Amino acid sequence: MKRLLLLFSLATLLLPACADDNASTSSTFIPQAPDYTDATMWYTQENDLDGTGGDVFYIVSTWETDWTSDDGQLCHYADPWNPSHREHMTREISKVADYMGSGNNFYSPFYRHMTIEIWATQDEDQVYKWTRLSMKDVCDAFDHFNSHRHKGRPFVLAGFSQGGLAVVELLKHLDDATYQDLAAAYVLGYKVTPDDVASCSHIKAAQGETDTGVTICYNTVKDVKYIVPIISAPCAMCINPVNWVTDATPATFNDTITVTVSPEHHVLVVTGYDGAEYPPIYGFLNVGDIHSCEPWLYQSTLGPNISARIAAHRKK
Repeated sequence: MKRLLLLFSLATLLLPACADDNASTSSTFIPQAPDYTDATMWYTQENDLDGTGGDVFYIVSTWETDWTSDDGQLCHYADPWNPSHREHMTREISKVADYMGSGNNFYSPFYRHMTIEIWATQDEDQVYKWTRLSMKDVCDAFDHFNSHRHKGRPFVLAGFSQGGLAVVELLKHLDDATYQDLAAAYVLGYKVTPDDVASCSHIKAAQGETDTGVTICYNTVKDVKYIVPIISAPCAMCINPVNWVTDATPATFNDTITVTVSPEHHVLVVTGYDGAEYPPIYGFLNVGDIHSCEPWLYQSTLGPNISARIAAHRKK
């Protein structure tokens, strides 16, 4: 199941993605837009039983390959109205909810995420072209969530791979009043570029374990020579999700795995773990980098950290 969970997880590229346009052409099929007033378009869990937790808004990674519509048109997007596509996304979302949703209310929209084939081109122009529609769906879903949540209640943004891109774009999308309720944003397996930081006052690198209103970002490699630019370079920040430092102080967990930040490259370098359970993705991911491990390898520290930042935000 782990192989299925992460086979199609790819990261993407920054862009002004909440614009109301798409990349359709006469030869491609565009699925119907999701209606976020319809509960079918959401995976949710209500776990904050005593009112001391927060809200987690999670964006799933890439799950679909290119497919063909009934009339023979090629499609580069997941179809959130397709039960099979929703089931694929739910495999990842439900596992993440197990630890991110503990004690919190958890919300994750199904959206028209871009298929793996576009990412596999490693062509940033193609990524820019095709992912705009995906990011518009995410922004629409967040706006619906934001209009119904209790103002003043802390919330967390989190996403893996293509979902990490979505977190970066949502940080640009937030108005200042909404940002005040942000406990933290988690960009897992994707980059936050220097241009992102320069263009958005809401993007502030986490410096420790409990600072709030900050962005947590990391990508995992076995060696810096395996950095994959389209997902992790250039990157402006990285924090170690085991010991919550931004310098090269190593952290060891599970007795054998050591994780160290490369301050120069802003990635995590891992020893004692080869990620062999994750097969290569189209020959350029999970080949020296360990892209597919990002939500899973560190889940024992990510879950408690989300709770700690929500608690810290409540004390402000």
